[in-house]
Amino acid sequence: MKTAKKITMLRIIQNTAGALLFLLVFGTACAQEQTVQTEAGGIDVERLADNLTHPWGMAFLPDGRLLVTEREGDLRILNTDNTLSDPLQGVPEVFAEGQGGLLDVVLDPEFQSNRMVYLSFAEPGENNTATTALGRGTLEGNRINNFEVIFRQEPKLDGDKHFGGRIVFSPEGQIFFTMGERFQFDPAQDLSNHLGTIVRINPDGSIPDDNPFVGQADAKDEIWSYGHRNIESAAIEPGTDKLWVAEMGPKGGDELNQPEAEKNYGWPEVSWGDNYDNTQIPDPTEKPEFADAEIHWTPVISPSGMVFYTGSLFPEWQGTALIGGLTSKGLVRVSINGNKAEEVERIPLGTRIRDVEQAPDGSVYVLTDQDNGKILRLSPKEQ
Repeated sequence: MKTAKKITMLRIIQNTAGALLFLLVFGTACAQEQTVQTEAGGIDVERLADNLTHPWGMAFLPDGRLLVTEREGDLRILNTDNTLSDPLQGVPEVFAEGQGGLLDVVLDPEFQSNRMVYLSFAEPGENNTATTALGRGTLEGNRINNFEVIFRQEPKLDGDKHFGGRIVFSPEGQIFFTMGERFQFDPAQDLSNHLGTIVRINPDGSIPDDNPFVGQADAKDEIWSYGHRNIESAAIEPGTDKLWVAEMGPKGGDELNQPEAEKNYGWPEVSWGDNYDNTQIPDPTEKPEFADAEIHWTPVISPSGMVFYTGSLFPEWQGTALIGGLTSKGLVRVSINGNKAEEVERIPLGTRIRDVEQAPDGSVYVLTDQDNGKILRLSPKEQ
């Protein structure tokens, strides 16, 4: 800032009106958080909004506005002028303890005609129990109308960990919904419950006839794959239409998997990490009956949120996956070729990243996981 501008501002703040103007000017200047260097060159990181309480999921509306969930139970809209709406009405009651609360938000592929919005959340039960649930309602103005739950993880349990909760529409129109194992370990190997599974359902909650366990005794018909620990990252790869997920390991051993129907991914029988008490878990290679990860990370990245980049602002990123990292405090960029995957770059942002989304203009939006959570926009540095 030039000296003359400094003097002008000091004079302005001599009265109340001037002080307010100073704050406005200063706030605008502070919207530029940082510039980071990547393989795509310099990237400007711009703060669009803050004062969100642990934002968790986001989805762009056709008009360019952004739906954003807050874990404590609020759904807001970031307007195109970067103002945040008041909380929308009609959102379900949530179990807002620990890792529980209001989680992901996704638009129906036919949103333009049906206005349908899907929300995942930790649903409270009796005696302080909770479960991961998925519901839908129509967005009308500042409220969600006629919200109905279409799926509930069974059973409801005590505890405030490992709710999973990512929602992904397949190109065929079904929903993949990721489940945590609620920090219960062994039930992830039991097909008679939904713990530690990915389920596949139709948009109305009904079950596709070609799900792998339909009609099998002692198995939940909704299950697609199982043996997962806690999945908070999921996305469909363009061109191949394959589902990819990144799931959290214990002490080490975060995984990137391409889940296939009926396959067992091994938790807690195998893992590339160890238990928190340092007891060892067999590596997946020791028990080949379990599907192995394409990438595993130790130290962990704590993956949350994922998108395959298809925009034009970052040509070097096209076709690669951007995975949010809570522990790694940035984005992890992964190149995928067939069923093989390789980490190619880390984009440091210095804060816990809960979700990542591509904007209509090709920029990248991320949510920071904080009491004072932010919406950040990543774009090429202006020359």
